[in-house]
Amino acid sequence: MGERVTLTCEIESGDYWNYEWYKNNYLLSDAKRKEYEISTVGQYHAGVYTCKGTQSTGRIYTHTSAAVKLTVSDFNNSVGNCDCLTESNKAMVNIKPDKQVFKGEPVTLRCDIQAGGDTEWTYSWYKDDSLYPNRRTQEFTISSVTESNAGKYTCRGERTNDLQKSEISDAVTLTVSDVAQAVLRVSPQSWLTEGDSVTLSCEVTGSSTGWTFSWYRAVPYRQGLKQIRDAHGNAMYDVELLSDSRREAGGSYTLSPAAPHHTGVYVCRAERGEPAYQTQYSSPQPLWITGTSPPVSLIITPSRSQHFSGHSLSLSCEGQSDPTGWRVRRYTHSGEVSDCSSVTGSTCNISSLSTSHTGVYWCQSESGGGSDPLNVTVHSESSLFGNVILDSPVHPVTEGDSLTLRCLYRSTKPSNLTADFYRDGSLLQTQTTGEMIIHTVSKSDAGLYHCKHPEKGESPKSWLSVRGLLQFIQFRSSSLSAQSAQQFNGSVSIFASVHRAGGQMLQSPR
Repeated sequence: MGERVTLTCEIESGDYWNYEWYKNNYLLSDAKRKEYEISTVGQYHAGVYTCKGTQSTGRIYTHTSAAVKLTVSDFNNSVGNCDCLTESNKAMVNIKPDKQVFKGEPVTLRCDIQAGGDTEWTYSWYKDDSLYPNRRTQEFTISSVTESNAGKYTCRGERTNDLQKSEISDAVTLTVSDVAQAVLRVSPQSWLTEGDSVTLSCEVTGSSTGWTFSWYRAVPYRQGLKQIRDAHGNAMYDVELLSDSRREAGGSYTLSPAAPHHTGVYVCRAERGEPAYQTQYSSPQPLWITGTSPPVSLIITPSRSQHFSGHSLSLSCEGQSDPTGWRVRRYTHSGEVSDCSSVTGSTCNISSLSTSHTGVYWCQSESGGGSDPLNVTVHSESSLFGNVILDSPVHPVTEGDSLTLRCLYRSTKPSNLTADFYRDGSLLQTQTTGEMIIHTVSKSDAGLYHCKHPEKGESPKSWLSVRGLLQFIQFRSSSLSAQSAQQFNGSVSIFASVHRAGGQMLQSPR
């Protein structure tokens, strides 16, 4: 070690040869002469050397020479005076934004030499063990990856001062998946009561590194907003960025406390990198908030949640001071968000129902206010529940009130048929009139109801909600207070009375 070594490439015949030198089968890019001289040999020069010649035209090559192995001994114990390449100079591949990327995403690969210091390096890149052509820089970027870019990448460095190479890196696998898809989830559930807390969580399928998130509300068509279409190119809704939706790492957005004006349909998307690569929008996720005292009520006629196809339906927003500022909106099972068909002011009239009208309906103002949402299902003759439906209240029933449930048949009056009535799957009554009466409703009557006829079939199930009497008094007082405040400039006194079954009357405090 420390000696001068000269390697000579001898070609038996001919002149004007150019020479190529190889160490361990890697081309020494700056060794182009007949003689390859190492002025001060070190341990890192040890290896197997070969050479070959080419004519100046580059079209004639000699055979590669027999290999010569150079062994370097440390007999002078002078390793401290040698700038040797050791295992600490191993190369390492880094991939940003991640080893798992998506088609169309920009990707940057970087080769770092461990303990490389301030030494100047040139770099060689390999993909699937083959030299990657025209890549000699420490890092390079693929502006829009495709599946052909997937594979195992390695690199190594070569010091420019003495052409010595680092140890080759371990392989890093780049995986390229299809277009990134955001997924939105709601916790704890989609149907909530005013004052509850709800969290919208957004994530990217198959990836978790480096994403920031944004949340949007789905709205009917509005000029200037992004329009979302289905797989067939049909417009479904526009998306409006939530004003308080911050693009932050961490995919959760919490509404606390939830209020009726939060009722609606939400989507999310994620992005990462520079320039930003964006995922597809998530599938829509509805959020329904039932208020204790909503500013407006959605009135439905006939007043039930289940309906036959071909029948008519009317929905209107009532209780508002400005009827022109409200619209009946709906979210159908196909994922479409729209203003209700045949809208005139705050009323929606549907002359002939079809199963496409099945969905959730609510009132929404231009300022963002909302009513309690109502679930509407439409059943055709060809469906499983096409001939029998249950007539049950669409709004919560107050404790102490009387309630009548009816089993309706597409072509027969209720009084002509016998019906069995069920709650939570258990038989309650069998009635020859097609009606079941609960004379005094209690909270224990809440549940999932349906009716059944032995020949006509059975109805779908509907949830019956029961609210406490005190809650109803507070709700009525709040509603009256809001209405009175619009009519009088002076002080307002609230007096609410509730008539219970049997003639008993309860009064709220004066």
